[in-house]
Amino acid sequence: MATPKQLWEQQQLQMQRVKNSGAIVSYNGSPVDDKEEEMSRSALAIFRVKEEEIERKKMEVRDKVQAQLGRAEEASRRLAEIREELEALTDPMRKEVANIRKRIDIVNKDLKPLGQSCQRKEKEYKEAVEALNEKNREKAQLLSRLMELVGESEKMRMKKLEELNKHVETLR
Repeated sequence: MATPKQLWEQQQLQMQRVKNSGAIVSYNGSPVDDKEEEMSRSALAIFRVKEEEIERKKMEVRDKVQAQLGRAEEASRRLAEIREELEALTDPMRKEVANIRKRIDIVNKDLKPLGQSCQRKEKEYKEAVEALNEKNREKAQLLSRLMELVGESEKMRMKKLEELNKHVETLR
């Protein structure tokens, strides 16, 4: 089979021959020469064949383009579906992360005053423990002073009792 370029060149040659032959048509519309008429018919037949071949190839190319467009549209539709699925996958995670971050911020805001309160109360506790320890020491000192005084008082009373006892015995 001849290539499209060769067919086109043959067609051009046929048309050139028709032009160069100078076919003359009489006033009544009948051709002057049978040979020229045959050439004209042949040229027209070749032209029609070429036109049909061009039309057929045009339809083939159109079909191929339509098929490619169909595949491209299908691929585009699938990509859009995949993109939607990806967005659906990332959205819950984003929302959850955002919620957790908000909760962390709220907890941090709550922790700050609690931390300050804890430090203040720890300081108060230490002061109270120091005061308690100081009072316990003071109590211990007072108890030991009391014990001393009670001991001295007992000694003095014992002495007085002994003196009184001596005095009573001397009176007897």
